[in-house]
Amino acid sequence: MLDKIKKLKAEIALHDEAYHQMDAPLISDATYDELRKKLEKYRQDFPNFFDKSDDAVGSKTLDIFSKIKHAKPMMSLSNGFSREDISDFIDRVKRFLGLDKSEVQVDLFSHAKSSEFDLFCETKIDGLSFSARFENGILIQAATRGDGLNGEEVTENIKTILGFPHKLNSKNPPKIFEIRGEIYMGKKDFEELNLRQEERSAKIFANPRNAAAGSLRQLDSTITASRKLSYFAYGLGETSPDFICNSQDELHKKLQEFGFRSETHSKLCCNLDEVMDLYQKICDQRYEFDYDLDGMVYKVNDFALQERLGFVARSPRFAIAHKFPAEKAKTEIENIVIQIGRTGALTPVANLKPVNIGGVMVSRATLHNQDEIARKDIRVGDVVLIQRAGDVIPQVIEVDLSKRKNDSQPFYFPENCPICGAGIIKNEDDVVLRCSAGLLCEAQLKETLKHFVSKDAFDITGLGKKQIENFFVEGKIRNFADIFMLEEREKTAADPLIKKIGWGEKSVQNLFFAINQKRQIPLEKFIYAIGIRHVGEATAKLLAQHFVSYGNFINVMLTLQQARELSPESPFDRLRVTSSDYQEFVALDGIGEKMASAILDYFCDSRSLQMILDLEKELQIQDVIQKKLNSEFSGKSIIFTGSLEKMSRAEAKKIAEDLGLKVVGSISSKTDFVVVGLDAGSKLKKAQELNLKILNEEEWLKLIS
Repeated sequence: MLDKIKKLKAEIALHDEAYHQMDAPLISDATYDELRKKLEKYRQDFPNFFDKSDDAVGSKTLDIFSKIKHAKPMMSLSNGFSREDISDFIDRVKRFLGLDKSEVQVDLFSHAKSSEFDLFCETKIDGLSFSARFENGILIQAATRGDGLNGEEVTENIKTILGFPHKLNSKNPPKIFEIRGEIYMGKKDFEELNLRQEERSAKIFANPRNAAAGSLRQLDSTITASRKLSYFAYGLGETSPDFICNSQDELHKKLQEFGFRSETHSKLCCNLDEVMDLYQKICDQRYEFDYDLDGMVYKVNDFALQERLGFVARSPRFAIAHKFPAEKAKTEIENIVIQIGRTGALTPVANLKPVNIGGVMVSRATLHNQDEIARKDIRVGDVVLIQRAGDVIPQVIEVDLSKRKNDSQPFYFPENCPICGAGIIKNEDDVVLRCSAGLLCEAQLKETLKHFVSKDAFDITGLGKKQIENFFVEGKIRNFADIFMLEEREKTAADPLIKKIGWGEKSVQNLFFAINQKRQIPLEKFIYAIGIRHVGEATAKLLAQHFVSYGNFINVMLTLQQARELSPESPFDRLRVTSSDYQEFVALDGIGEKMASAILDYFCDSRSLQMILDLEKELQIQDVIQKKLNSEFSGKSIIFTGSLEKMSRAEAKKIAEDLGLKVVGSISSKTDFVVVGLDAGSKLKKAQELNLKILNEEEWLKLIS
């Protein structure tokens, strides 16, 4: 069973990497969600084999706009595709809140728990998310979602949208009132816009969502005004204490009172059957709407319960998006090419005869891996059924064998990397083939550099994927440090940037200014940017909070790397016994030995290590500012074992983290608190052997109260 779990984890890690780091998703949301659901089932049955998973969401902001930092992050939603998915979501909410127990409990704050909860159901508009802030009833600023933390300022543009209030319809407006919603373009307005664009030989938009996004992101607000945008308001950002609202249903009504447009098909449902009836009704009627819908959104109605549920990674626990079925079409595979990713993964992609699916021209589709190609017997020249779901690369559903040509030949993966010629390897716990050359492979090195400058990493204005591609080919940037040495080298370069097409004196100056602005970088951004396999933003933040400073981080990594190399036959056996640094590192909740192995592999690679050591000379890597919410708890570690009665373990972990405690997944001599519930097993025994501070649930609640 462990091998199955490892393979599934590796497969999900591959898709996380493709979606979040390469901007090239390999599977649909529905397929990914099925993998996640399967993994969650394994987690319930075999919790000792699991680490915390990473998620990342958001889209890039345009450099031409000013950026606005959201007072409260604009989160993404997890997705569901079936009745079972929504039922599982409801069950997860119940488990977290302790509502799955037969008796009504009392929570930490002495509020009685109800035995059930309602869901507020809204249509999911396929548009552009926005946030608008009102102070004392007056519209002050508006922004796109951006990466969830920072958005593009579009205040003047949003004022041009017909019916969008510049002032709240209230005699006593809240001091601060920030709404969230969706901007969209109606189907008729979209068709008229494309006709006008065609007459002017201007850009033709692929779909209404792209048209809405392009129309809102205009420096000239008169252009936005001419595009006939619409909007719906549905949620809250920051609000001042004088705004009183207790539920999503109540908010829906208050938004209308304040003068906002809200979607009229929203409904409060009290059970799964009602939810599914509404979903099917809207799904059947969606083609009659004048705006695009791609699903429904279900939110726990009660705001107090939403607050308790909180967030996991960057998605709320209290809400889920229920997607409509994907659209499909048939076309021909013209060629199959192999792409090499940042971690060496070989991904086959089908080049297709272009076909229109749901208003979008599709010309390529993922084939996942060699097992998928063999299972479906996919070949060049085949006519295949393509499915597109959301904004991901489409996938091949099946081959139409009745149209297969007589001279058709099976497709075989290469035995060597098509870029560098190195051997292809497949690890036992991996589902993909990988180039064995690491950063000696130019494809992997180039993708690593692209990741380094990406939006969620160093985010260097004017230095994106296209520029990295060009500089890499020219030999100007071949490692991390080259980026920060570029300005000095340009002074004596035989082919300076200023003489190249597309570069002028001002653009070159702006590039160097942007690079120098990033010579100071937070530790968590640095760890994420260097491109360690399996380490996404959440894990990078976890590592940064643990090590606090770059000095601590690199010293421990070098110490563990040297210790592991002394015993290559059984490196982890030796580290488990001899290294307290390793024991504390692996014990972090969300790390575990698989991820620890990937991190140490990175620092055992001589090319990766040298790139880091060269880079550190060019930067000031900022220490983590640690929470000081409670001097008694801040920075200390805690582990929960056994079943808790007064709250779920997930809620207990959230409370601990909010107090500044570090929640760990395994016990070491440095663990400060061990909270034990019913049926605590081996962890309790080990804690007793190490003479650690052990608390029962009552003692834990008393301690934090």
